[in-house]
Formats: sequence, structure tokens, C-alpha cells
Amino acid sequence: MSGAPNASIQIDDAGRLRHLITTEGLPRTLIERILDTAETFVPAAGAPPKKVPLLRGKTVFNLFFENSTRTRTTFELAAKRLSADVINMDVAHSSRSKGEDDLDTLYTLEAMGADIFAIRHPENGAAARFAAHAADNVAIINAGDGSHAHPTQALLDVFTIRRHRPDFANLSVAIVGDVSHSRVAHSTIHALRTLGTTDIRVVGPKRFLPDNAESLGVTTTGDIAAGLSGADVVMGLRIQRERIAGDALEGVADYHERFGLTASNLAHAKPDALVMHPGPINRGVEINADIAYGNQSVILEQVRNGIAVRMAVMAIIAGNSNAR
Repeated sequence: MSGAPNASIQIDDAGRLRHLITTEGLPRTLIERILDTAETFVPAAGAPPKKVPLLRGKTVFNLFFENSTRTRTTFELAAKRLSADVINMDVAHSSRSKGEDDLDTLYTLEAMGADIFAIRHPENGAAARFAAHAADNVAIINAGDGSHAHPTQALLDVFTIRRHRPDFANLSVAIVGDVSHSRVAHSTIHALRTLGTTDIRVVGPKRFLPDNAESLGVTTTGDIAAGLSGADVVMGLRIQRERIAGDALEGVADYHERFGLTASNLAHAKPDALVMHPGPINRGVEINADIAYGNQSVILEQVRNGIAVRMAVMAIIAGNSNAR
């Protein structure tokens, strides 16, 4: 999908965040504002989570048409810490099972007083469709649509990186695995590029490499030693089996040896390289448990940071809505 239509949907005429559909086309100043705002929501070490009244009186609906653990739960926690009323829709048991169109579900929930929707959907472009039909006082946040985009995950990824390696212009980032079908990879690549990172390597078997690498601004390789050589950040990705027709792998053991984040493969990166993964992880496929929870890993930190980043996005959108 082109970034231009989504950019016009998510940014209003005054340059303020109206919806969050994709990181593609987001101005650097806006990304940095979200990251800076998220910093204010990160509790100090040993301190309890911060709860603020910024969304008091607002209602946030989590409308997830696909399964989720991290994204749905952290959206719920984020909204509650902003003092919003939160409704988690059980889509499988909603009127959608009776044939109700997705937009009719949107209109029905708007009539109940919804202010913000966090929406996950299996179809590319679904979030933009919801945004195009949302009421003027309702905001849509894309919590992942097909293989297209997952902007809040990308923002928490770059937020986590910035807390450890703030010089984006001099970063070397390697993304290993099924990039072709990964909405996380696409969104994180756009965010990194906007923040100034030019050395982004995509590593994996040919069938998992993107066919638009040049337009994405990344280099691709099937050689993990070359792809990880001197990398500051290494991000593993699971294989998106639900988006692949037929057998996704010719052999798990071979894939794990060639492209898994193991001690021997990770040795090609810098000794202090950050190890990242958006989750869920598949042990013994794209990553080893000792690496996922080892000294270099920031995977659980990514999860924690997701709360602060999603708080920031909702707070900024709600503030901009109040200003209109």
C-alpha cells in the first residue's frame, strides 16, 4: 500500500496526529514527540506505575479480530493508566458472527460513546478503512493490520533502542527472519529510516526477504554471518505461518541452524549488540531461550515499554482531539 493515503488520514490539516495507521510518512518531529512523551510515562526504577487523568471520561475499545497477548494487554493497561474506561471486545462472540459488517460494528460502538479504538485485523488496509469511516470525534489506532503495519510496535521498538543506543544515524540494525510477511518489520524499518538509520540489513531465506528492499531502503542477504557482522541491534522475527500458504518451512532444524538467534550466529554481531523480538517467540526456531532471556536481550523491556508508548500515542491523540 502507498504511504500517501494513510498519511493524509492520520495527520490533520494542522499537522497533528488524528489517527495512527502507519509509521510510513510520519514526520520525524512527531515520532520524537511520541518517544519523548513516552519517557514521561516510564516509572522510575522501583516506583509503582504512573496513573494520570489524561483520558478520564474517555472510552477506549480494544477491537481485536486476531489473537493477541502483548498488544491487547498493554493497550488495556495503557488506557487504564490514563484513567480511561476500557472495553475489550470479544469479537468471536460479537454480532460479527451473525454476519454484521465490520463498519456496522464500528458505528454501533461509536453510538455507545467510543472515543478511541485500538484495532487489530487480518486484512491489509483495514485500519485505514476504519479511520476513513470513523466519526470526527473518534480516533483509530492500528494495532496491526495483516502484513501491512504495526505502528505502535515499531514505536516501542525504536523507543527501546533509543534508551540504549540513541545515535540512530550511526546504528547498524539487522532484522532476521520472515520480513516479507511481517507488519512489525515494515513499520520498524520506516521508523528507523525516519530517525536517520541508513544501515538496515534484512537476513533470511529468499522466500522471506521483501521484494521491495530498494524502496524500503534496506539491504538483503541470505548469509547470517554477513548480515549480523558488526550489528548494534539484532531483531528476530517469527515465521508468519498464518499468512503463508502451504508449508512455511522446509525444515525447522535447518532454519534454526542457519537463521536462528543462537550463540554462534549472534557472535557475528557486536559483543554488546541488543537482542530484540516483537513476540511471540518460537523457541528453537528463530531464537534460543537462553538468548531471549540473556544479558543482551531487551525483549521483556520492549514489552514494558509498550505500555508507555501506547500511553503516549493515546494521550497525544486525545489532546489533539480536544484541541479541535
